[in-house]
Amino acid sequence: MGDLLDEFFKRPYVAAKVAEGKLPETWRAIVGDRTADETTELRLVNHILHVRIRSSVLRQELFYQRAALQEELNRRSGVRLVNAVIIR
Repeated sequence: MGDLLDEFFKRPYVAAKVAEGKLPETWRAIVGDRTADETTELRLVNHILHVRIRSSVLRQELFYQRAALQEELNRRSGVRLVNAVIIR
């Protein structure tokens, strides 16, 4: 039974949905508590992550780190979850 469940959760669609559900905690782990607390919106639409940040300073800093954020989110998710990150 355990092997069956492992196989089920390794399917690309299921793995992507699980990773999408864990996105808020993955985001917090990557950017830290302070930035996660300033995040007002975290929405994934068609593999594009839309992020709203209250602080203009943090927003600017994250804007320049979009590629690194995308890479780290995908690495931690174990699937190609994010193709682009839009910071607002």
